[in-house]
Amino acid sequence: MKPAFPLMAFGLMAIFSSCNNQPSTKQESTARPNVLIILADDMGFSDIGCYGGNISTPVIDGLAKEGMKFSNFHVLPTCSPTRSALLTGNDNHVAGLGIMGELDYPALHELNLPGYAAELSQQVATIPELLAGNGYHTYMTGKWHLGEGPGKDPHDRGFEESFILGTGGGSHFNDRKALAPPQHMEYTRNGVVVEPPQDFYSTRNYTDSMIRFINMHKEDGKPFFGYLSYTAVHDPLHAPKEYIDKYKGKFDMGWDSLWTMRLSNLKALGLVDQGINKFVKNPSIPTWKSLSKKEQQDYARDMEVYAAMLEYMDMSIGRVIDYLKKEGLYENTMILFLSDNGPNGAMATAYPGNEDHKYLDSFNNQLDNRGLKGSYIEMGPGWAQASAAPYRLFKGFVGEGGIKAPLLVKMPGQAKSNGQWNHGMLHVTDIMPTILELTGTTYPAEYRGRKIHQLIGKSMLPVLKGDSATIHSSDGMGWELFEMKAYIRGNWKLMRLPKPFGSGQWELYDLSKDPGETTDLSIQFPTVKQELIEAWGKYAKENEVFDHKGHFDSLYRKSYGLDDE
Repeated sequence: MKPAFPLMAFGLMAIFSSCNNQPSTKQESTARPNVLIILADDMGFSDIGCYGGNISTPVIDGLAKEGMKFSNFHVLPTCSPTRSALLTGNDNHVAGLGIMGELDYPALHELNLPGYAAELSQQVATIPELLAGNGYHTYMTGKWHLGEGPGKDPHDRGFEESFILGTGGGSHFNDRKALAPPQHMEYTRNGVVVEPPQDFYSTRNYTDSMIRFINMHKEDGKPFFGYLSYTAVHDPLHAPKEYIDKYKGKFDMGWDSLWTMRLSNLKALGLVDQGINKFVKNPSIPTWKSLSKKEQQDYARDMEVYAAMLEYMDMSIGRVIDYLKKEGLYENTMILFLSDNGPNGAMATAYPGNEDHKYLDSFNNQLDNRGLKGSYIEMGPGWAQASAAPYRLFKGFVGEGGIKAPLLVKMPGQAKSNGQWNHGMLHVTDIMPTILELTGTTYPAEYRGRKIHQLIGKSMLPVLKGDSATIHSSDGMGWELFEMKAYIRGNWKLMRLPKPFGSGQWELYDLSKDPGETTDLSIQFPTVKQELIEAWGKYAKENEVFDHKGHFDSLYRKSYGLDDE
């Protein structure tokens, strides 16, 4: 990594301050469209208001009313694999994220497999690399998580301007306390290490920087691609106190009641059939009523902080939208909002290095400090299961609760989708081909003299324009991460989960009748199961998936406080 310099040496303090632009009288541009991807980190399917949530998200809900909402959009089980697929239109293995960099896994590292390098591969080209070659400004702020060091920063992969956190997360304030002792937190500005200011708060400063970048070149007439990659609502949960106070008492009902409430709200929206009430009991989640009063108070506060983080992010998105409108850029901007995976149900002890609690015990997690600077709290499996209701499990798993995410898309131009729902299958790899088609950008066979994998995603424009209800009517999509495997084709889903979260064997589900994945239909439909097993094998071969069976089952049990077998 390039050496650290004081931020003032580059005249960059303005990046961390609010952009106080006066309202513009400019007319909306008729030039090539701008594109803005807004990515939430570890947000549950039913958290935002327009998806049945009870957290205040008026800006996102307003965006949904103008655009199209998707109920069957899928991502990868964890952060960096999804981000690799999002930015490349390729499977996470092809993109180099078949495993996450936080996990030390010598058995794979020694094999030197390109799909398991835990950093963005040279086998792929990124959205900003191709758009920059087509006359676009390219900006990124927020979480990168796709490699650190020379040649691995977003500034090296097509982003003209960037202010980013290189790693997967940590404190949202300026103290840069990492998720675990082996990890670190390093912010870079165009590849150069910078120090955050004293009043730093991640969501505010990422937003400030994105507005600043767009404002830098607004007069030259070139379109922009922006990637606003928030670390909210990733643990440790932190939010301004005034936002936390808004939610005092709002989650005292507990996670069991919240699960029921979210399910009821999704039924009212028509996203879940009225007869759906079953779910698979997670062995790591106690009932709310079995907890002590102090445990209930602490856990309720944790969800209050989570909600505060989400509302603050919503407000911050509103700042970007207000800026775009003032500058006459909003109508000509495609805006996508999504989450990188399901809500995070893992405890802080799941991060390597936290097992002995020494690091975690150094934080002040007293009730009145939970969510403030110097604390380290997480959502935990109870709230995560409610946040993913009615789907099975959450982040880290290929159950629907881990890989189904909200997606909102506002198209450029005057035509509006008026908040209509689309229920067709979509995948995160579909985003890149959509953006390329919209911007008139060609995906090459080679990039900078090297052959690259061709896109596996499909353009969503036929759906967004109302010409088709789906783009994946007969083809399927595969998943693999940490030995967990899945394949979805139509209503059928093949899945393998480690014990005790599953049987450890292939299971078969009909998602149209059983979205909670409660009833294995392997015996009833053996032919379907075998066809999907073969389809998964083809997916694995085409996408350089290495079969490392047996190495991760114990990791998952330890991550959720369960005894190893």
